[in-house]
Amino acid sequence: MPNYFLEQNDPELFGLVKDEWVRQNTHLEMIASENYTFESVMEAMGSVLTNKYAEGYPSKRYYGGCEVVDKIESLAIERAKKLFNCAFVNVQPHSGSQANMAIYHALLKPHDKILSMELSSGGHLTHASKVSMTGQHFQGFHYGVNAKGWIDYEEVHEIAQIVRPKIIVCGYSAYPREIDFKRFRQIADSVGAYLMGDIAHIAGLVVAGEHPHPLPHCHVISSTTHKTLRGPRGGLVFTNDEEIATKVNKALFPGTQGGPLMHVIAGKAAGFLENLKPEWRNYAKAVKTHTQVLVQGLLEQGFHLVSGGSDNHLLVMRFEDFSGKEAEEALGRAGIIVNKNTVPGDMRSPLITSGIRLGAAALTSRGLDSKDFAFIAVKIAQVLNNIKGDQSGVYKEIEAFSQGHPTYTQPIF
Repeated sequence: MPNYFLEQNDPELFGLVKDEWVRQNTHLEMIASENYTFESVMEAMGSVLTNKYAEGYPSKRYYGGCEVVDKIESLAIERAKKLFNCAFVNVQPHSGSQANMAIYHALLKPHDKILSMELSSGGHLTHASKVSMTGQHFQGFHYGVNAKGWIDYEEVHEIAQIVRPKIIVCGYSAYPREIDFKRFRQIADSVGAYLMGDIAHIAGLVVAGEHPHPLPHCHVISSTTHKTLRGPRGGLVFTNDEEIATKVNKALFPGTQGGPLMHVIAGKAAGFLENLKPEWRNYAKAVKTHTQVLVQGLLEQGFHLVSGGSDNHLLVMRFEDFSGKEAEEALGRAGIIVNKNTVPGDMRSPLITSGIRLGAAALTSRGLDSKDFAFIAVKIAQVLNNIKGDQSGVYKEIEAFSQGHPTYTQPIF
């Protein structure tokens, strides 16, 4: 085993980090917003770059000694521009939430109206939910999905005509179908609104051509750099509009953030390089294929899926006889990690919910194939059909199965 400084100086913390490494290797990670990042990304994030303050932007810093980090941030920007085929990228947001906040502050005034998908249908807290700062600083109005779980674009258009929002948000955290960015732009244009795309979940599919691209339809787009992109946990903003770009830069710094995290930006650059490789298309295709295997397996077992299936990397299961919390806990006892999730029209609390969300990205990164996902679908059904029972037998199966699919080729802490 490598000689770790953390092990020598803080064995208690080292032991906990090792425990998490063991957990990740002995459980199946199916939370749709999580992934296993690249080794190169972790190296960059654990580097001396964590020591450097660099408030401002390349060549326009408020600190000295930024000659090297200027080059690193510029490299991340150029790779992201190539990856997303756009004219402008800001790679400084610490998260997707902060990327969204920066866009709002760039384009809106206090109490301006935002139209977005409501939470139980798959929206996100930062899309002007009343419990988020975005919903407190701005007026949030929402659209949902129809009885089949799909966006009804005519209904969105009708709501927009009534609300007359300044921004319409498309892009979600739990919507399993493709987004028609062109149709959304038509709706936005009809009421004179900006169209903002939040592709945090689908970015890895978008850059591989496995989901429609938000450009040229969206005025501005936010994303995270982890999830389906497999980079470090962070955010970005991109656009082709020069005026919006200038406003976003000011809204991020000094508007909503201080010093950028240069070690994370280096990790973003490393991740973008991986996304630009030809092999990335194969990965994205596999993620969608594996999602379909899960869909078919669960439908065959008689479970209800929101919208009836999926077009991307995730699916949402809906329950009546038990809660999403019970399902999450039962699957967790079996070594299958998911998250409880609200479903359209959910009558249960967000802490309880009537559904769970599953994703295929992380396990695809881990090297699982279609046969493995078919096996997992069977195990999920086995657990949920015996939700109050003992899951130790399934856990042993999952633990043994996981040993053949290590997260990394060597221990990484």
